[in-house]
Order: sequence, then C-alpha cells, then structure tokens
Amino acid sequence: MLPDLSVFWVIFFVMLLTVIIDRLLLRPLLRVMNEREQATRSARELAERSANQARAAAAEFDQKTTAARGEIYKQMDEMRRTATAERSEAMAQTRAEAEAQVAAASTQLKAETEEAKRRLEADADALGAAVAERILGRKVS
Repeated sequence: MLPDLSVFWVIFFVMLLTVIIDRLLLRPLLRVMNEREQATRSARELAERSANQARAAAAEFDQKTTAARGEIYKQMDEMRRTATAERSEAMAQTRAEAEAQVAAASTQLKAETEEAKRRLEADADALGAAVAERILGRKVS
C-alpha cells in the first residue's frame, strides 16, 4: 500500500520548516548564546586579571608603606639619639661651666676672706694701739 501523496507533502513541509527554523531561528539563537558565553568568559577572565592586579598593587602598597614606616622610625630613632647626645653634651658643658664658676667663686671668696682677715688684723692692731694710747695717755711705741 502506497501512502497518500499528502503524506509526502507533509514530510516535505516539515523538512522545509525544519531547515527554515534552523537557519532563521536556531542558528542565530545559538550564535548569540555562544557570543554571550564568550563575552561572559572574557569578562570573568578580565575581572580575575583585574583582581590579581589589584591584589598585587595592594601588596606592593603595603610593602612600600611598611618600608616607609621603617624608614621613618629609623629616622626618628636617629633624631632621638642625636638629641640625646646633644643634650648630654650640653649638660656636660653646662656642668663644666658651673663647676668652673663655682671654683672661680670659691677662689675669689678665699682671696676676699684672706684680704678681710688681713684688714681685720691691721684694724685690730690700729684699734689696740689707739686704745692703749687712750688708756696710757701717751703714744705707744
């Protein structure tokens, strides 16, 4: 038994519609889906590269910041040592000057004390002679 000619036409049109749907709908749709997948993949790769670069930049920044802090601390320590040395030197110089002034004042005081003793002895001798003259009523030799 031979199928009806309409069956062939139906098969022909089904095949024709399959080809038309494939060419006009499915292939462009698959092409757009593939392009989107590639775009998504490339965007993901770009994002990963950017994230890696950002991590590397952050690590470099941290490293440079740590190095700068270390340098600043070293400079501050050096300045502190220099200031301490200058202060010690200034204190030693001031102490030496003060000791020199005290020694000079002590020497001057001793000299003045000796001079005052000499004057007092001379004045005491003169006073004793004057008292003796008054008491005796004549000049004492």
